[in-house]
Amino acid sequence: MLPEAIKHFFWEYQGDIDLEKYRFFIIERLLEYGDFKAIKWALERYGEECLIEVVKGSRLISPQTASVWQNYYGLKREEIRCLN
Repeated sequence: MLPEAIKHFFWEYQGDIDLEKYRFFIIERLLEYGDFKAIKWALERYGEECLIEVVKGSRLISPQTASVWQNYYGLKREEIRCLN
């Protein structure tokens, strides 16, 4: 179950979202639109490895968002799908 403080980032969903089944999507959405609390929750819930996996594999996050996380984690540009 998503915390109340994060539910507004999933405006099109009225019910609960399966946190494990849709973890990639949840992280994508929070990386793109989330605030500090949302990112902190995602890190605590899923861990850095999962966030890095999403940054590398997502086609939906913007190049700007990807670049922020690329710099933060020291990733190579060619590792990030949406930047290639």
